[in-house]
Amino acid sequence: MSTCSTVSRELDEPVAGTAATARTWLLLEQSGPWGAKALTSSHLDPALGRALEAATKGTGVRIALIRRPGRHADPRTPATRRVYAAHTVPGNTWLHTAATTDPERLLDLDFAALGRGQSDTFDAALGGRPHEGDPLALVCTNGKRDRCCALLGRPLAAELTASGVQGVWEVTHLGGHRFAPTVLVLPHGYAYGRAGAHTVQEALHRLREGRILVEGCRGSSAWERPGQAAELAVRTEAGEYAAEALTVVRTDGAAPRWQVLVAHVDGRRWRVEVAQGASLPPRAESCGTSVLGAPARMDVVAVREVTVTALAS
Repeated sequence: MSTCSTVSRELDEPVAGTAATARTWLLLEQSGPWGAKALTSSHLDPALGRALEAATKGTGVRIALIRRPGRHADPRTPATRRVYAAHTVPGNTWLHTAATTDPERLLDLDFAALGRGQSDTFDAALGGRPHEGDPLALVCTNGKRDRCCALLGRPLAAELTASGVQGVWEVTHLGGHRFAPTVLVLPHGYAYGRAGAHTVQEALHRLREGRILVEGCRGSSAWERPGQAAELAVRTEAGEYAAEALTVVRTDGAAPRWQVLVAHVDGRRWRVEVAQGASLPPRAESCGTSVLGAPARMDVVAVREVTVTALAS
C-alpha cells in the first residue's frame, strides 16, 4: 500500500527547510483520542481550544497537545496535567514546565510576551519553573491528521520509551506528514523527518552536549523555511554544530528566491542564496487528500562567507 510518506521517501524528497515555524512552543498534556484538529476535537473543552487558537494567532507561539506514549482508546485526562513552554531562538533558548489542574489558566498567559521569549509570563500564570530533565522528543502520532503519523510515529514513540529514553511525548501535529515519522526536539526546536529510534537518540545525545545533529534535520522552528535551509547549509559548510552558534539575521527577497544572512557568535557572516523549487512528480502531499500537488522545496544555490566590508556595500 502506497502512502504519502513512502512516495516521498522513494522520490528522495529533501527534508531541509520543511519544519513548522514557531519561535515559542506551548504544549498541554491531553490524553485520550485526538481528532484532525486536536485543539477542538479531543477531550479538551473545544471552547477553550478555540480561545487558545485565537489568543496565539500572530504571536509566534504555536500550541499543541501532548500525551504519554501508549494506548489511547478513551482514557480520561488526569487531574493534573503537564504543561511546557519552550523558546527556540538562539541566545535566549529555554524550556520551562508547570503542572495545572485547570487548563483554562493558559488563557492568563501574555502570548505576545511568550512569543518574544519572556518566560516570566509562563512562570507567573502557571507557577512554572525551568525544566531540569532531559530534552524533550515530541513524536507526531495523530493518525486522524494523517495515517502515516500513526502508522510510523506511534511505534517510534513506543520504541523510544521502551528503550529508556526520557522526555518522549506524542504530539498532535508537526506538519509534513509525508516525512513521517516526524520528531521535534526541545528546547532548541530542531525537527527531524523519516526519523528512526537511533536518529532520535543521537539527536538527544548531541543536544545534551549542546550540539545539533544535521543528518535528517528539517530545520529549526525559530526561522522561516528559507532561513531553516540556509542555517543547515552553513552548519555543513563550516562544520559548526554548536546549538547556539548560528542566527538567521535577515532574509531578503520573496518566493521563489531569497538572500539569507546567517551570523556566527564569533562574528563571521555568510550570505546564502535559497531558491524555491517543486518536488516532482505531482502527487498527494497527504494521505488525507486525493489532490495532486508538487510540494515546495528549499534548494540552497550558494553559500558564501562575507566580510563586514562586503555587507556594508
